[in-house]
Amino acid sequence: MIKIGLTGNIASGKSEVENILFKKGYLVVDLDKISHQLLEEDNEVKNKILAEFKTLKRNELAKIVFSDLDKKKKLENIIYPKLKEYIVNYFEINKDKKAVIVSGALIYEAGFDGLFDKIIFVDAKKEIRLNRLMQRNNMDRKTALKRMNCQNDNKIKADIIIENNDDINTLNKSVDEVIAMLF
Repeated sequence: MIKIGLTGNIASGKSEVENILFKKGYLVVDLDKISHQLLEEDNEVKNKILAEFKTLKRNELAKIVFSDLDKKKKLENIIYPKLKEYIVNYFEINKDKKAVIVSGALIYEAGFDGLFDKIIFVDAKKEIRLNRLMQRNNMDRKTALKRMNCQNDNKIKADIIIENNDDINTLNKSVDEVIAMLF
């Protein structure tokens, strides 16, 4: 089995690449969705977050952690160990598959990069990402930039980079090229 990490900065199109891969029959898990499940279902996580942040509402947590890096680190220290455990178990459960793709915006920041054989980074020009983020999340420019600036640009560490500055057809072709390289 080849273990592939799929990452990219906010509004780069990582989720769109995820969807394309899924439609092509690849097993893809989204760490953002798993994080949301942890907030809803894991009592240990919920209790720790409530004790530290006094809320489980994602929009309230986002406001807190994107304005205070110490709080962001505290949230990560609660969530990341559980996500790592999930990834390791997911690989074990699916060890008979040809490939398993784990998608997450913070694969490098969380220290998960060592779990993968290859890492694909989805990239887009900053202004394109900014416009996508403002439109997608109904954010003003200042708030969107603040979110974008919380992430590191880790594309230089990735094994493969997919540029997503054009339309969906171009993105599909880029994904096909990556699949051909990997398999």
